[in-house]
Amino acid sequence: MKQVVPIKSSLKKLNPFANEFCMPTLMASLKKYTIFSMLFLSGLVLNSQQVIDLYSNGIPNSIQGPNEEFSDTTADGILIVHKTSHPTLTIFLPSSSNATGAAVIICPGGGYGILAAAHEGYDVAKRFNEMGIAAFVLKYRMPNSSTMINPEIGPLQDAQRAIQLVRSRSKEWGISKNKIGIMGFSAGGHLAASAGTHFNKSYIDNRYKISLRPNFMILVYPVISFQDSIGHMGSRENLLGKNATTEKIAFYSNELQVTAKTPPAFLVHAKDDPIKVENSLMFAEALKRNGIAYELYLYEKGGHGYGMINPSSEIKWMDLVYNWMQKMKMIK
Repeated sequence: MKQVVPIKSSLKKLNPFANEFCMPTLMASLKKYTIFSMLFLSGLVLNSQQVIDLYSNGIPNSIQGPNEEFSDTTADGILIVHKTSHPTLTIFLPSSSNATGAAVIICPGGGYGILAAAHEGYDVAKRFNEMGIAAFVLKYRMPNSSTMINPEIGPLQDAQRAIQLVRSRSKEWGISKNKIGIMGFSAGGHLAASAGTHFNKSYIDNRYKISLRPNFMILVYPVISFQDSIGHMGSRENLLGKNATTEKIAFYSNELQVTAKTPPAFLVHAKDDPIKVENSLMFAEALKRNGIAYELYLYEKGGHGYGMINPSSEIKWMDLVYNWMQKMKMIK
């Protein structure tokens, strides 16, 4: 059990990508053409990743209807997926030469209303591949009474199914069954923490009794609690509705659900995050009380939603994750 003291660093200015790139004309400069080509090839690489349906025999807890999913990009260049009702896994496997046998299922954030699929999903998966770690980006369903019988369990069903699927096909993908973790950003962090604290009850068909417990959790500026004092009300209302009972709020406040069987966790949060840092602090304290190994890294600044790169610091938390996974013997 360890709390990392953040290293003070100066503000680092980033040079973000431009929001729009135009097709170079025949007379455009070689430099512009090269930039465009690199972006185009990057898109081809992403499109070449295998995407599989999460369920092969019908989506549980679903109501048949049109697929209204669509994607767009914000002014800051962030890819957003809306109205997800058909869950999938996008598979990112490392090269066989550096594969470690570890795997991470990634749950992008978005307040249980949208999915920030690239900078909290695909980009992170590619970084894990560089580390020799297999990654699976989960496109989980958004709670919606028009597409689900019971909206509050839909995302957790998808997280459990992702763990079940990766574990059942671990040999095919070169993964150790005992090195499968789950990661989440923001509300995706709430989903990942839910998978790590509610694994004893199966919300999906699990006739072969495959373990639904992740071996570790990585929680990035997570929503943990739905309590009035520190919880994120938008995420709570999207998942449970505006009139959730006290019992439901407590059940989905994951700091209250930690036991001695909860998997170890790495947490990262900025102290000035509008998703209160107490979410991570209280979860870490609950892990400590139950004797669960954890590591917590706190940025002094950074706000929310920065993905892998906090522009206020030179510290890259993904490097800290790699070191932590080595200490936890998830990778050599």
